[in-house]
Amino acid sequence: MHSYLEFEKPVADIEGRIQELLALVEEDGEAINVDSEIDRLKTKSAQTLKDLYGKLTPWQKTLVARHPDRPHAVDYIAGLIEDFTPLAGDRKFSEDHALIAGIGRFRGQSVAILAQEKGHDTESRLKHNFGMVRPEGYRKAVRIMEMAERFDMPLVSFVDTSGAYPGRGAEERGQSEAIARSTDAGLGLGTPSVAVVIGEGGSGGAIAIATANKVLMLEHAIYSVISPEGAASILWRDSTKAQDAATALKITAQDLKQLGVIDGIIDEPVGGAHRAREIVIDAAGTAIESALTQMSGFSPDEIRKQRREKFISIGRQLG
Repeated sequence: MHSYLEFEKPVADIEGRIQELLALVEEDGEAINVDSEIDRLKTKSAQTLKDLYGKLTPWQKTLVARHPDRPHAVDYIAGLIEDFTPLAGDRKFSEDHALIAGIGRFRGQSVAILAQEKGHDTESRLKHNFGMVRPEGYRKAVRIMEMAERFDMPLVSFVDTSGAYPGRGAEERGQSEAIARSTDAGLGLGTPSVAVVIGEGGSGGAIAIATANKVLMLEHAIYSVISPEGAASILWRDSTKAQDAATALKITAQDLKQLGVIDGIIDEPVGGAHRAREIVIDAAGTAIESALTQMSGFSPDEIRKQRREKFISIGRQLG
């Protein structure tokens, strides 16, 4: 059974009717034939879903990006990376499970991986701190980036966080400094890097591992300096105006591509990534492979120059 979002209620009603008819058939056997009605409802459900997802508002895209059944970083790693070997710890404080790091093979090429993981149930969400990375996570990211450059491996990042962890302990251990150093390490990396926003890309917590040569977004992902709820609370002292904030912030992949903040959009199936996980993961892999191919043969200096000019041009265009 799907977990339906509020705006998907028309689809939920139709698919609920289909389930009722299927249950009726199972109960009465061959005494009743409802195949034609089920086919009609399935066609209507598919068209309704297509219509809904063809005109999503920024707030509705936010809900889709946060969908509990949406593929997570661990799913992309499992689907795309062979022989993945996780690497733990920042060598200074502890291991941060919100940020998965390691090395593996991506379509025949050795790569380094950084991935923010939210978790899929209560136990895993607590373990991964809902994808909110602490300072030691960002310091681990710097360690992996340095290793990637040392062994000439491209870096692939999967971004999915509402933001860096704002707790007291994180602040005491230098959260802002850790984010800044991770961002700086990403900008100075001498190997090709690709970042994919697979769900939420929240503030500095996201940019710390997304300062890449190529930044891609899934069609219904969001990427923003602050969450819509946070912006509404600051601007209007009213978190219920999150829908207005989502529109004003220009957080969708389509807006950000037009503004030149991201380099490409990865299409999702009708109804979102959670309705066809394997298709989305494969599409993301194809987009990553294409991005890395475009940078093959570049020298470290050329890689750094391309990345530097990319982010400078964003500032000039939006300034």
